[in-house]
Parts: sequence; structure tokens; C-alpha cells
Amino acid sequence: MNPLYQLLDIKYPIIQGGMGNASNAPLTAAISESGGLGTIGIGTFQPDEIEELITQTKKLTDKPFAVNIPLSVSPAVKETAMLMFQYGVPVVVLSAGNPAPFIPKFKARGVTVICVVASVKHARKAEKAGADIIVAEGYEAAGINATEESTTMTLIPQVVDAVNIPVVAAGGIGDGRGLAAAMALGASGVQMGTRFIATHEGVFHENYKQKLIEAGDTETVIVGRSYGKIRRLMKTPYAKLLLDDEAGGADLQSFMDKTTEDYHREGAVKGNLEEGFINSGQIAGLVHDIPTVSELLERMMNEAQDVSKSLTERF
Repeated sequence: MNPLYQLLDIKYPIIQGGMGNASNAPLTAAISESGGLGTIGIGTFQPDEIEELITQTKKLTDKPFAVNIPLSVSPAVKETAMLMFQYGVPVVVLSAGNPAPFIPKFKARGVTVICVVASVKHARKAEKAGADIIVAEGYEAAGINATEESTTMTLIPQVVDAVNIPVVAAGGIGDGRGLAAAMALGASGVQMGTRFIATHEGVFHENYKQKLIEAGDTETVIVGRSYGKIRRLMKTPYAKLLLDDEAGGADLQSFMDKTTEDYHREGAVKGNLEEGFINSGQIAGLVHDIPTVSELLERMMNEAQDVSKSLTERF
């Protein structure tokens, strides 16, 4: 049996990626209700905002869900941990920082710990520190990425070979073919972000969803590479502004000031693509409709099973 089913108490091996300050309870709950693992991304939210997200999600589902804590970004790491303990959130996803000091504290309270990494080195360190599950993310993924720029296709089998705990593939996955490919590489499941944006339950602006529907295979861009701060965005007027600033020699602080979570929400939630950005992974070109979350997950599982059967015939 897939180890994720027991560790996370889920039906399908599909996890929602953290979405920072664009996170919302309806989408998180819908993913968990449909058999995956929904995730609240806390971004730079304050404790009262985080508590509201947790309580809203618990009203919408009695299924397990996770909270993603970006350690080097969030101003409320300790407060979030206490809220998780208070409300009995069973899974934490630690990303964007060193998880080692925090893992024992979560494990002592019975919380399942997932660590997001982008290299074999960090996967081994996370396992040694006590992580239960590794999410290995290739730089095809949306949003903040690692400077190594390792692709999912090359990263996953190397991480699988390096650790003895379940590995989840992230970056470049948006349908059942991607799920089947990840499993073939040795992963126990997948993490997705971009594909969940274009769903009925996703509380995002229609401009964001429509951009995904219309996207081709080259509709994303990397900003921040010259600063060592890689972020993958959808091509929009604001993304062009960031690129122009970077090419013109703007300093790191200027870039950081213009890529805060406030600008993320401006684009993703308010739909203002002139004054805010929208994250997108390279799978944007695979998004052609806006299903319910339940329809999406069932379709992915059916596709993955069909692909698996067809592979035996091809060999």
C-alpha cells in the first residue's frame, strides 16, 4: 500500500502546495474532502489571520489537512505551531528554511512532518532530523524556487535513492500523466499548486484563472535570478516590470519590496495584473478547464491508472 495513505489518512496521493497569502479555506477543505491533502499556506499572515484560516477550514471539513510554514518568510512560526496544537491540525509542511530545530517539537505533539527540499543534500538532512515525508520540488514549480534549478525529472529519482522515507514529487505536475510519471520515478505521490488555482473552489480572481486557461507552454518567466532569489511567475505586465527593473540594475531590496505577499494577493486575489503578480508553474499550458476539485482528482487518478496500463503494452 502507498505509505502516504496511512501517514496522512488520505484517499489519493495528491497534496496541495502552500500558496502563501493567497491561501483560502474553501480550496483547502475541498481538496481534503475530495481525498487529497489540502494545505493552508500561512505566508506572512499574522496569528489572528492564521487562526481564522484554520477555524474556517475545520468548519468546512473534518478530514485531515496541513499547514505550510515558510520558515524564513513567516513572522509567526511559533504562534502557528501553537495554533496547530490547539486546533489539532495533524500535518505540518516546513519549507524555505532549516526545519531541524522545529521537527522534534512537532513530532513530540504527534504532528506528521513534511519537509520541502530541492536537493539530495537537504533531503538527507531533513530525514536525519526526523521528517516523515520529503517533498522534492523541481524548478518547474510556481513561486519561490531554489537556486540549484534542478528539474523534477532529475531530482526525484536521486532523492528517492538517497532517503528511506516517502518522497512526494512537486513541480511540473498537472494531470494524471504527471502523477504516473512521478510514481514511475519512485515517488509515493505528488504536490500541486498551479492546477488547483483553476478549479471551482479556488478563491482566486477570474483574471488569474483565465490567464491559466489561455496559457501556452512558454507563458511563465523566472524573475530574481540575478539576485539569487528565483521566483516563477506568469507573464503579465507586472512580471515585465520586475524583469525590466532587474535588467536595469535595480538592487535586491527593491526587488524584495516589489515581490512581497501584498503584491501576490493584488494579482492572485484582486486580479490586478498591472500592479500585482501571479505565480504559475510550467504546467500552465496543460490547464484547459475549470473543474471541481473532486472532478480533477478523480480524473487524475483515472488518467494515471490508464497510463500505467498502457505502459505495459508499450514494453
